[in-house]
Amino acid sequence: MGSATELTTGNFDASTKDGVTLIDFWAEWCGPCKMIGPLIEELATEYEGKATIAKVNIDNEGELAAKFNVSSIPTLLVIKDGEETKRFVGVTAKANLAEALDAATA
Repeated sequence: MGSATELTTGNFDASTKDGVTLIDFWAEWCGPCKMIGPLIEELATEYEGKATIAKVNIDNEGELAAKFNVSSIPTLLVIKDGEETKRFVGVTAKANLAEALDAATA
């Protein structure tokens, strides 16, 4: 069973330079982030081997949040081969996230 990868400034570039990655920018104190958390874990299992599902805790990784101009959380980014291809802000339906991942991995 897959689980979301924790990204930091130390492993971010290596983790996102190849393939497709869905990144959830979140914080422990964020209610909507807690709502979407289980969906992120489900996607990690469903897309294991096809895409990387990852999380960035903005309280610990403010530099990454600033790099991607994350001003509201949750913010979810689809990164393909190091480039942002799609952005969602706020609680997003799992079907919308899956559709973006399917498009990026096609």
